[in-house]
Amino acid sequence: MVMKFTQEEEALGYRFNLVGRHLLVTQVMKDYALKKLSKIERLSPHIIDVYVTLDIQKLDHSCVIVLNLSHYKIKVAGVSTDMYASIDMAVDKLQSKIRRWKKKMQDHNKQSRSSVDMQIAVLQAPFDPLNEINEEIEILNNQILEEQYRPHKIIGNETRPLKVLTTDEAIMKMELSDDQFLLFKSEEDLRLKVIYRRNDGNYGLICPE
Repeated sequence: MVMKFTQEEEALGYRFNLVGRHLLVTQVMKDYALKKLSKIERLSPHIIDVYVTLDIQKLDHSCVIVLNLSHYKIKVAGVSTDMYASIDMAVDKLQSKIRRWKKKMQDHNKQSRSSVDMQIAVLQAPFDPLNEINEEIEILNNQILEEQYRPHKIIGNETRPLKVLTTDEAIMKMELSDDQFLLFKSEEDLRLKVIYRRNDGNYGLICPE
């Protein structure tokens, strides 16, 4: 069920979408999510839209938030046995990722472009708290179980811009999204490259000859 919002809520300055799956989203839930997400506005003024999905699967109450900024997309999830706790968990992760992204952008602006070592094929992912990793693995495992009993098929086409990025910028975009890979044109040598997410939590870099 998609919630409808008042004119006051639509005046937030960005699009807000709340979807309920396998549950009836109440006005109290909607107000709670809006109150929690209001903290994010102080961290980043460049929000384009926010998508919140609340879902109940047996005992698991999940909250998935997708935040679109001007050049980046951030996706987080919280899962517990209580929907309000799951919303808190997802918003906390979102705040942490935004702070980490802003710090990386500040550090990146201080570094010289020439400092990128293109000979490195496997890049070490930054440290994440163990409980966050376990929760994300559990969500991914649930998705795999739901999908493995039906045949795969092409359900649509997507068009994405081919951006010119440095390797550091490509890594930041991967960290802020749940995408499995990113195709980009390297700013250093203008060659097409693919950065992808490895099973061990690190990143791999494909440089076609």
